[in-house]
Amino acid sequence: MPHTLRRTLRAFPTLALAALMTACSAAPPGQPAGPGTDTVRLLEANRWQLVAAFDADGQPVRDWRQPDRPLLQLDFQAQRMAVRNLCNAMSAAYRLDGAAMKVERPVSTMKACPEPGLMALEQRVAAQLPRVQGYTLGSAQPTGKPTLTLAFSDGSRWQLLGQPTPATRYGSAGERAFFEVAPQQVACNHPLMRDAMCLRVRELRYDADGRQQVVGDWHPLQGGIEGYRHEAGIRNVLRVLRYPLTRQGRLPADAPSHALVLDMVVESERVR
Repeated sequence: MPHTLRRTLRAFPTLALAALMTACSAAPPGQPAGPGTDTVRLLEANRWQLVAAFDADGQPVRDWRQPDRPLLQLDFQAQRMAVRNLCNAMSAAYRLDGAAMKVERPVSTMKACPEPGLMALEQRVAAQLPRVQGYTLGSAQPTGKPTLTLAFSDGSRWQLLGQPTPATRYGSAGERAFFEVAPQQVACNHPLMRDAMCLRVRELRYDADGRQQVVGDWHPLQGGIEGYRHEAGIRNVLRVLRYPLTRQGRLPADAPSHALVLDMVVESERVR
């Protein structure tokens, strides 16, 4: 019998199954975002990675990152802040008032985290975010990349560096889709690599009652899924954002038709 680890959503409206199935509704890059358009546009156009943290005395704090894990990342969209690169998916409502920022108590999925200390880090992050009091946007020198500083009520602060979101890079809001990823990779053709191995996937859909339906056959996936790290023996169901790669009606030679970017791991199962 396979041992299954499934992510179960808490009963809260913003991340309920209906929201899980709803297509992306974010405005395309460049479209006005309401009051404070320039600030909101900059926040939403980037993924913000935590590169430094300081305590109330200005001393560096290094325990906001797990060894061998990606940097903690904040994404802003439609008045919500998503926290990424931990174990569970976490998000919170936020609002801006001039230079002040208010973050509500985060909600998250409830998957057990196998990495030592990761669950404790998630709990600390969830407790820290509602303490945000202010923010400052700037630019890093000499690169000019955007920066975001969050100031907390305890006097500590985070420094984050902005990287363009996939929507910014690909020039569209993307289409939400679900893929099942088989536990083992398969041999596939690649124009530049001999003995290439690809993910084996099939597309899924959820009906109005949340029942999973298979809508595609198993096939090797050319190009992979940005942000997804496959572990042999693990079957995953992923929520991804799909971006067309056509430019002026044409595709680059020997290239997939779409770029896929991981949005959330919906379900994981270790297959023995």
